[in-house]
This record gives sequence, C-alpha cells and structure tokens, in this order.
Amino acid sequence: MTAACLSDVGNQVTGIDCDAGRIRGLRAERIPIYEPDLEALVKRNMRAGRLRFTDGFKDGIAGVSVVFIAVGTPSLPDGSADVSAVLAVAEQIRNHVAEVRFPLTVIVKSTVPVGTNRAVDNIFSGTPVEIRTVGEWVGPPPRVYVVSNPEFLKEGHAVGDFMKPDRVVVGTDDEYAREVCRRLYEPFMRRGDRMIYMDPASAEMTKYAANFMLATRITVMNELAGLCEKCGADIEQVRAGVGSDNRIGPAFLYAGLGYGGSCFPKDVLALSDMGKKYDVDMALARTVREVNGHQVSHFFDRVRDYFEPLHDKTLAVWGLTFKAGTDDVRESPAVRCVQLLNEFGVRLRLYDPKASDFSGPLGVLLYKDAYTALEGCDGLLILTDWPEFRSPDFVRVKDKLKQPVIFDGRNLYEPDQMRKLGFEYSSVGRR
Repeated sequence: MTAACLSDVGNQVTGIDCDAGRIRGLRAERIPIYEPDLEALVKRNMRAGRLRFTDGFKDGIAGVSVVFIAVGTPSLPDGSADVSAVLAVAEQIRNHVAEVRFPLTVIVKSTVPVGTNRAVDNIFSGTPVEIRTVGEWVGPPPRVYVVSNPEFLKEGHAVGDFMKPDRVVVGTDDEYAREVCRRLYEPFMRRGDRMIYMDPASAEMTKYAANFMLATRITVMNELAGLCEKCGADIEQVRAGVGSDNRIGPAFLYAGLGYGGSCFPKDVLALSDMGKKYDVDMALARTVREVNGHQVSHFFDRVRDYFEPLHDKTLAVWGLTFKAGTDDVRESPAVRCVQLLNEFGVRLRLYDPKASDFSGPLGVLLYKDAYTALEGCDGLLILTDWPEFRSPDFVRVKDKLKQPVIFDGRNLYEPDQMRKLGFEYSSVGRR
C-alpha cells in the first residue's frame, strides 16, 4: 500500500521482497491480497514506470534516499512481537549502505514495540559512509536517520485512508528527518496539515494505543450485548444512544463475534507483553482479550443448543473473513466458529466473496454463490458483514433452507421484520 500510494503522487518507488514467487506475481500485475482499488493503483503506476518490484536487495536500494521497512511483526509464543524481520532488513540496508544516496532516511512502518526504532538506529551507529560525489546533498553531514512512522490503515479502506489520512504520525528527534517525512506526505495533506510529530518511543506506543482503544470499544459493546440478552435490552438501541454522545462517537461500537484480523489480536497481546517487561499489570488488556475470545464460544453455544445434536446437521455459512472488504482470514472470528462446527461433525457449506482459498485445511467445499450454499441446509449462519448479505432475497433464502433458521453474528437485520418473514432469527444482544 505504501509503495503504490507513494508512486501515485510521482515518486519513483521500488518494492523489495525476499519471496521471488511473490515478485514474479507482482511483475505480472497479480496482486497477492484483495484490497479495494489497490490492483488498479499498482497497475497504473507500474505501467507509468514509477513503481517496480524486485527480490534483489542491492538492486532495489541502489540510489535511493528513503527506505521504508514494512515487514511483518507476528506474535511469538510468549505473546511478544517478533521484530526479527525488521532488524534483519536494517542489517541488509547497513550491509549495502554504499549503494544509497546520503543522507539516508530509514522509516519503520511496521508495528513494533517501544525500543525497536532505537535498536534499528543502533544497527546504523558508526556505519562508515562512502562519499562518492562531493556536494551531493545540502544540509547535515551524510548519515542514516531512523524514523518511526506507524500506519493507521483499515483493511477494506486502506487506499482511501492513505490518500486522505486523518493523521500521519512521525517519530523522530531530528529536524532533517522530520522535513523528509513532511515532503513525502505533503501531497496527501491538501485538506490541511495532519502531520503529528513526536519522539520515536511515543510514536511506537501510539500505534498500540490506537489499536488497543479500538479493540476495547468493540469488546465493551460485546460484553454489554451479553447483558442485554439476559435483561431484555437491545444492543442496537443502546449503540444508537451511546454513539450519539460526541465524547464517544459511533465508530467501532457494533456488537458481534468480536475483533480479528492481523492487527488487534497481536497488538493487544504485545501490549500485555510490554507490561510484563516493565512490571506493569495490563489488566484491562488481558480482560479485553478474554472477553473477545468468549464471543465466538458464546455464539457457538447458542447454535449448538438449538441444533443439538450437531453431528447430523448441515449448515450454511456466509462469510469467513474477519470483516468485509478484505480477503484476510487471519484471527477471524468467523473461521474460529467454523472450526468449532467442524470439530462437532457438522456438514458445512461455506460462501465468502473473497476468501477463496480458505476451505482447504478443513476439507470443506467453498461455494461460489451464496444461494447455492443454502441448498438442503438446516440453517444459515452469517459470520461476516459483507454488503451483499445485508439485503438478500429472503423468499429465496427460505425456499432453499430445510428450515427457516438464521443465526446472525453481525446483526444485519431487524428481529421483528425477520419474524414477520417467517424466520427463526437469533442475533447478538438483541431481543
């Protein structure tokens, strides 16, 4: 996303990856992930000569003055973030430092724990600089500047978020590096300056704090939804009332199966791990994870109680990705629910608009059409809020199901209306 968007405003950008197969695919204009508008963006800039891809590190950084580190930082077994790839890339840059233009700015885009940028900076400390052209730069003496620049992109809306950011956080104590980042992001600031400058440690923490806050909002609503089910309140009406408070706002206040994806689960876990290292009890972070994990099991229990015994049932599932607008099934609550159903011997008929390669590990057939997946099923489970699920042909749905039963993990429909249509309808935290 960073490479494509920066090239779209006129920069010459090279994307480097050690996976030669992925590079061959990108050169053939095959995008390895689904993200709305990304494919067109990549193709346009490749054809214009502004964007290229390579698996050769030396070739990739030749003559550059800015390098973004944007590799993954997955969770280790103890919950800490694995920053080994970030440090390995920094060492690669150091080993090829004679190929770049000075001064060089290394921008860490990856989500990393506090102290990682300092570790990257230490890799470059004392790095010898080969001056090949006197007067090649203006300003400070040639050296390597390390900047923390965490991303705040939503999957499914990443292009828009990059092109029109609500903020760009830059963590550096150096004026030169700050000016480099200002110029890089200036084309995306036409609606006003939304650059926020701070020290590197605060920038690293800001990324975790933002994801923790959003994960907590989702978790608060899910915990309240469980209480609503017991006391007869309706979580959607509660959401409307709470979200209208301008101190709170309506975003991320939807009850459902819980959060998932590549960011919230690992970042909340990493925040807890940072607490252990600094002897701070991150009790709220621990509780957020526990409540979020309970959401799928609570939803599954309701399905199991209704259909008991489960082993002789056939159920249709609409949605596998952790949310709409992406093909990402990492840490997806929908996938966890499907795995539980599979363990109980349920025959599953799955449909998702984009998660085309998911079913292999479970040996479950993934259908290419939502209605075909319903044929002969004892009920329908809706696990992702894709737009095409929001207003289906309910007559057709009812006709294809053996019995008109819907368990909705995303609260897409009005319960009263579903009952009028003749469905047994169960959602999350609603009457």
